[in-house]
Formats: sequence, C-alpha cells, structure tokens
Amino acid sequence: MTVLTLFGTTACHLCEECLHLTRPLEGNGIVVRQVDIVESPELLARYELRIPVLRREDTGAELDWPFSLSQLLDWLADALGEEG
Repeated sequence: MTVLTLFGTTACHLCEECLHLTRPLEGNGIVVRQVDIVESPELLARYELRIPVLRREDTGAELDWPFSLSQLLDWLADALGEEG
C-alpha cells in the first residue's frame, strides 16, 4: 500500500480537483490522506504558495499541482505495479 498525503486547505478549489483526480486510485493500493496546512505554521510556511501538493510517504517525493492523471500515474507507476 502506498500512502499519499495531500497538503492543502479546506477552501482550496484546486485541492478539491486534485483529490478528485486521486479518487480512482484508492482501492488499488493507494491511500490518500488530507492535511490542512493552516493547522501547522511549519506546513503553512512550506506549502502556502504551492498547494495542492501530493507527497508519497514511501519515498518522500512530492508532486506539485498542476498535473494530469497521466502525470500522476507516471509518478506512481512503481507503486501501481506498472512498467514505465
């Protein structure tokens, strides 16, 4: 299982778009958890101008918005068992 953390805020329409893009991956070994950056000064300072950002908890790699479903799948290819 690969855990993705979505850094964003509750009032972010781009974060909602990102979450919608990840939904079809859930149940295929991908789990998405959301973190509201407003609740942490450190996260707010790091991600304020970048959100939404997905982070792979297995590798620490981050993917900044905007990205397409194709780019997301490429980024997760090893976790999904696909060959590049």
